[in-house]
Amino acid sequence: MKPSRLLALAAFALPALAHAHPGHDGPDLTWDFASGAAHPLSGWDHLLAMIAVGLWAAQLGGHRRWLVPAAFVAVLAAGAGLGHAGVNLPGVEKGIAASILLLGLLIATTVRLPGPAGIALVGVFGLFHGLAHGAEMPVTAGGLGYGAGFVVATLFLHLVGLALGFALKDQGKITMVGGAVAMAGALAFAL
Repeated sequence: MKPSRLLALAAFALPALAHAHPGHDGPDLTWDFASGAAHPLSGWDHLLAMIAVGLWAAQLGGHRRWLVPAAFVAVLAAGAGLGHAGVNLPGVEKGIAASILLLGLLIATTVRLPGPAGIALVGVFGLFHGLAHGAEMPVTAGGLGYGAGFVVATLFLHLVGLALGFALKDQGKITMVGGAVAMAGALAFAL
C-alpha cells in the first residue's frame, strides 16, 4: 500500500485512539529509558504530530529542515519537566489535537511561515506535548532515563517524517498526506 493511502486510512482510525496514552499505570511497568522511548509511540496523537513535524520540516527544506524539529524537541523537554513538576495548563489535550490539525493544514497548503514564526509555532506544539508527557510520567520514573527515552523516540519520529517527505517527493502526494493529518486533527479536536 502506498504511504499516502496508509496514512489516510490511519487518519480515519485515529479519533478513537486520539486521547493520549491509555494503559500506562499498570503495576508491572518499569519507568526507565525503554518505557520513556515507548511512551510517544503509544499514543496516536503524539505519534502523528511528531511525524507531521518532520514532514513539514522536509517540506520547508534548507536549515529549517533541522531547526523546526530541534525546536519541537527542546520545548518538549522543557514542557515535560514542567508537567512532571505539576505545572498544568488548561486545554493540553485540545492543544495536542490542534497541533495535529494545524500541522496537517500547513503541510496540505504548503505554507512556508517565516523562520522564527514556524519555529515558535512548533515550540508551542512541543510545549503541549511535553506537558502531557511530563504529567503522565509517574513519580517513580527515573526522570533522566525516562525523559531521554521519549526525547530519542521523538527525534526518531521526526526523522520518520523527514524520510517520508523525501520519499514522497511529489508535492501532490505530500499535500494529500497533510490533508489526512489535518482530518485526523480535526476529528481528535472534536472529541
